[in-house]
Amino acid sequence: MSAMHQATRNPAGRQRTIYNCNFRSAGRLSNENARSLTSIHESFARHLATALDAYLGTGLEVKLSSVDQLAVKDHMAATPPLTYVVPFSTSAPPSTMIVECDIDLVFPIVDLLLGGIGGPGGGARELSEIEEEIMHDVVLLIVRQAETAWRMPAMSLSPNRRIKSSVLHQFCPPNEKVTCVRFEVELSGTTGSFQLVFPMSFLNVLIQQIKLDQPQKSGSVRFFPRAPIRERILDCDVEVAAELPGLKVAVRDLVALQPGSVLKLRAPVRTPGMLTAGGYGFIEAMPVRNGMQKAAQLGRRISPANWERI
Repeated sequence: MSAMHQATRNPAGRQRTIYNCNFRSAGRLSNENARSLTSIHESFARHLATALDAYLGTGLEVKLSSVDQLAVKDHMAATPPLTYVVPFSTSAPPSTMIVECDIDLVFPIVDLLLGGIGGPGGGARELSEIEEEIMHDVVLLIVRQAETAWRMPAMSLSPNRRIKSSVLHQFCPPNEKVTCVRFEVELSGTTGSFQLVFPMSFLNVLIQQIKLDQPQKSGSVRFFPRAPIRERILDCDVEVAAELPGLKVAVRDLVALQPGSVLKLRAPVRTPGMLTAGGYGFIEAMPVRNGMQKAAQLGRRISPANWERI
């Protein structure tokens, strides 16, 4: 629905502007807030990896995977039944934050803490009481690291008991959207994931706190300045090769090749090759040696209009 407007006159003669409401955009996460959440949770992932390394006694990697926003019913439908789900509540202001761990990540963690090597657990199943207690402590560690990253000293998150994914609607209004910050964890040869789920009540408080911690300039707020596109392009990696374009070799010569064979390319030594970038030749090059390394001595630059894919 477009943002059309029409002006009407009220009885007092004052002009009034009326806008059609776009309900689809209500509660949508803005680009600025998405960048803020991404930046702070990338830092959280690094610190959490260090904390889990010390707690589990093994090396691991935690990476931010995605920041998504979707309806509660869609999120519930996409959550596997055996997911380890723990809601955390706060009283000031009243809100809830939810931690969800894939069962594929739960079993390697439990196995490590029980003295194993981080095995997958022999298939999806319900956790025992001992495994529940172990995971409860791990999830608590995750949340404490998140509190440190969020810098919310006035808000303390209190853990509740584990719940089934089918009752998430008890903590999030069914007509509301939730924001899911998902992380991938590589642990003992196993890859799993967990995510932090923010209902709107909690997300609003978190966004306000993030903005308070961001440096501000008079007249505008800039959170994550980005380099100009030219500088970002110059930092890109491109595959570079020195080649002899247009060279043809008989199939019989290729079939006869054996270890130690010498293939005659039938190309004059003084004929320059071509330095290619991303498969496109753009400058002539001669094969040379630089100490103990092979190299290419650059020659005439080819006009961009004549660049061809080799």
